[in-house]
Amino acid sequence: MTDFPVSALRSVELGTPDLVASVDFYTRVWGLEKVAEADDKVFLAATGDDCHVLELKQSDRSELRKITFRVRSADDLAALYEKAVAFGCTVLREPGPADALTEGRRFVVREPQGSVLEFVHGDRRKEARIVPNKVLRLAHVNINSADIEALSDFYRKVLGFRLTDRSKLMAFLGCNSDHHAVVLAEAANHGLNHIAFLMPDLESVMRGSGLVVDHGTPIGWGVGRHGPGDNVFAYFVDPMGVVIEYTAEVLQVDETYRVKGPAEWVWPPGRTDHWGIAPPKSEACKKAQISIGFSGT
Repeated sequence: MTDFPVSALRSVELGTPDLVASVDFYTRVWGLEKVAEADDKVFLAATGDDCHVLELKQSDRSELRKITFRVRSADDLAALYEKAVAFGCTVLREPGPADALTEGRRFVVREPQGSVLEFVHGDRRKEARIVPNKVLRLAHVNINSADIEALSDFYRKVLGFRLTDRSKLMAFLGCNSDHHAVVLAEAANHGLNHIAFLMPDLESVMRGSGLVVDHGTPIGWGVGRHGPGDNVFAYFVDPMGVVIEYTAEVLQVDETYRVKGPAEWVWPPGRTDHWGIAPPKSEACKKAQISIGFSGT
C-alpha cells in the first residue's frame, strides 16, 4: 500500500464579505451545522467524524484562507514541517498546540503559489453519522494554478500525495483510498476553483441538490458523472461567489490503479460528463471558478 503521511483532507476556511449571510446559507440551505464560534470565526460541521469541515470568517472579499489536512502521526507532522520549510514554504505558525476548539498539534505554511495549508495531528473527532441528503465530509478541494506541474511536484514530493490521473487541464492527487483529495486546474491565476462536499450516495446528491434549488440557488453544472474519479457531481455558486459541489461515489483506488493521461480522458463533441446528460456549465459558474483568490495574495 502507498505510504501516505497526510491521511485526509479535513476542512477549509473561507473569508466572506457577509458572515451572517454565509452562515445562513451553509446551515439552512447547504445542510451543515454550526458547532462553535470563536476568534471571529464560525465553525460548521458535517455528519462525519471531523470536528468541523468549514470555517467562515468576515473578510473584505470572498477568499480561500486555509486548507487543513490531517496527518497520520506526530513523526509525520514533524517530517512534513521540515520538508515544507526546505521546499521554500513560508512559515505562518510553527509546530505547536492547535486551538482549544480543535485540539491536537499543528503547523501552518503558505506554499509558493500562495495557498495557506494547515497540517494537524491528534485533532478532536466526534461520532460519525450517515444522514440521508446531508454532507458527510469534504471530498476534495480544487485549486487553480498557472503552473500545475510545479504545484503537483510540491504535493507529491513534499506532502507525499499520489498522482491518480492527468487530464488535459487538471491533475488529480490522492492521499488515501479516495481517487483524489486535491485537484489542480490550469488557470491564468492561482486561486480557488471549487470545494466538493461528500454526500452519502447518489440519491442524496439528487435530493440535496433539489433542496438547494428550492431555496433559490440554481445548479451551475450537473447533475452528471465525472471521468477521473467517476464521482457524481452537482455544482452551485454560493451567495458570496464561491463554487461548491455535492458529490458521491468517489472511485476507491490502491497502488494497482493505472494513472491515465490526457489522451484517455476525452469526451465526444458536446459532452461534458461520463453519462453525457449534464448540460453545459453556466457562465456564472465558469466565472466564479476563476474569481476567488487566496488570502494575503
